[in-house]
Amino acid sequence: MQLKKIAALAAASIVAATGLVGCSSKSSEFAAGTAEDPIIIGTTDAELPEWDVLKDLAAKEGIEIEMKSFTDYATPNQSLAEGSTDTNKFQHLKFLAEYNAGNGTNLVPVASTQVYPMPLFWKGHKDIKGIEGQEVAIPNDATNQGRAINLLAANDLVTLQEKGKLTPDPADIDEAKSKVKVTPVDASQTPSAYGEGTPAIITNSFFKRAGINPAEAVLYDDPEAPSADPTVMFDPYINVWAVQEKDKDNDKVKRLAQLYLSPEVKKAVQETTGGTTIFVDRPQDELQEILDRLETSSAE
Repeated sequence: MQLKKIAALAAASIVAATGLVGCSSKSSEFAAGTAEDPIIIGTTDAELPEWDVLKDLAAKEGIEIEMKSFTDYATPNQSLAEGSTDTNKFQHLKFLAEYNAGNGTNLVPVASTQVYPMPLFWKGHKDIKGIEGQEVAIPNDATNQGRAINLLAANDLVTLQEKGKLTPDPADIDEAKSKVKVTPVDASQTPSAYGEGTPAIITNSFFKRAGINPAEAVLYDDPEAPSADPTVMFDPYINVWAVQEKDKDNDKVKRLAQLYLSPEVKKAVQETTGGTTIFVDRPQDELQEILDRLETSSAE
């Protein structure tokens, strides 16, 4: 398993993608939503059917949208902060909080969309039997990395030196007491690791893009489990529509968010994710409160 090679290729792709951000001549004002000035939505899964469904629903209400696809998690928020996109939908609140805290930005949630349980895939296997001694590829961004490690810890595959951390990192793992070794790679490269036979925790955007059947996951976290603390296992991982702070009351993006939760879009999403998606409709002020709490935690 050439995880070091995969990591190097990922770094090169991020540099290339970053170089494209900021080249747009788009106005800094929120788009009018017309054919001449469509609302540009940044995402990591623009090829999925749900977006075509949303585009058709929006067009019926006179709102024109255009998708801007990114191949990694590093650039969509940069593009939004610079005004190259009007809104994005690819991230949960924890990721957004980490980005704001680390980059001095003030991107805010407009509306919630869903929570995706985090899966572990292992090619050719139906469960985790025999996984002891294996190397497990996990996303290397701080937020998803921490969630991945907590998933492994909850299933006794790794032992943490200190329990209860929301975003543990590899340094928090007691390797001598753990059953597997974790290797962080760029999230976009986790499907490649899986394809080579390495157990891999793959986020929804990338297993969908790679055409991996979600039903083949050998393990999931369960944010709705009775024993799960919602402030730790659920709220931070609510996916959202994000905008610049000045656009938080924009009616058009709020309408797009409502249309995304329509039965037609939900059906398309569930067909892609094998029925694993948990849809969420939280008030905007509640989402902002969760984000503020997470940003405070990130800054400590």
